[in-house]
Amino acid sequence: MTTLLLTHPSSLHHVTPDGHPERVDRIRAINRMLANPHFDALTRREAPLGKDEDILRAHSAEHLRRVRSLSPEDGFEYLDADTVMSPGSLDAALHAVGAATSAVDAVMTGDADNAFCALRPPGHHAERGRAMGFCLFNQAAIAAEYARTIHGVERVAVVDFDVHHGNGTQDIFWSAPNLFYGSTHQMPLYPGTGSVQETGAGNIFNAPLRAGDGGEQFRDAMSTVILPALDVFSPELVIISAGFDAHHRDPLGSLKLAEEDFAWITLQLMEAAEIHAGGRVVSILEGGYDLQALASSVGIHLQALMRGNAGMVEDIDDDETEDDF
Repeated sequence: MTTLLLTHPSSLHHVTPDGHPERVDRIRAINRMLANPHFDALTRREAPLGKDEDILRAHSAEHLRRVRSLSPEDGFEYLDADTVMSPGSLDAALHAVGAATSAVDAVMTGDADNAFCALRPPGHHAERGRAMGFCLFNQAAIAAEYARTIHGVERVAVVDFDVHHGNGTQDIFWSAPNLFYGSTHQMPLYPGTGSVQETGAGNIFNAPLRAGDGGEQFRDAMSTVILPALDVFSPELVIISAGFDAHHRDPLGSLKLAEEDFAWITLQLMEAAEIHAGGRVVSILEGGYDLQALASSVGIHLQALMRGNAGMVEDIDDDETEDDF
């Protein structure tokens, strides 16, 4: 099985203020984990810059104009209380977009079986006309619209297991029955969306969890709500909004997931993709703010993508992923 890993050094240049959870050290922790020989079989490529025309399939022209115009020459520019740009942020966000579209190209042409985009900033909170929640552009939504336009895919699904609801993806998909959005997330929690009553055009499936819920509740929500709906939808491409902040160590949420839960859902989504989509899976990094938990969770997620099995994490050395940079 060929797994493509897309990265770019620009992710290290999206600098946020001291104390901001969405920080450069997230990528450093992932990069250190990826130096482990477990990942030698990955096909590794640098992501190109994303194109305006790809962004504009998911975002308004005014949104793109505003993000470009607010890119600072020095210091920080706050788009809201949580979302900040530094001089390297726009370039990083554009490479994150380019990673998402390149990943779609790879899996749709058979160049790779699946792909993981290990870049920042994350994207799933960015709505059609608004940056928010650390996110400038919505890479998952952009990838879905790109697959439809460029590769003629009729039905694209995004499944999101971040601890926070992907309000941006839901907003962009709301009236598009050929786009599926399924999410487990802690509720109530930022951004306050994601109730079961939010169904869009019958294509939105929210399965909120409560603070303190762990792997049992997560797997039940996926098995009874998201995965059956995904099976009915029968996607031709599965995109994962892979947020790892539902981990029990994460400081921004109160769910109690462990690495094996991320392995389980990765395998479930791979199985669904095998049945409906020729195995085509594109995974895009979203949240995850405890560095050790992020690195080990990305590791097990990647090994599931690479091998289709879950005998993984115990062999990965976490010593260099502690919060002691």
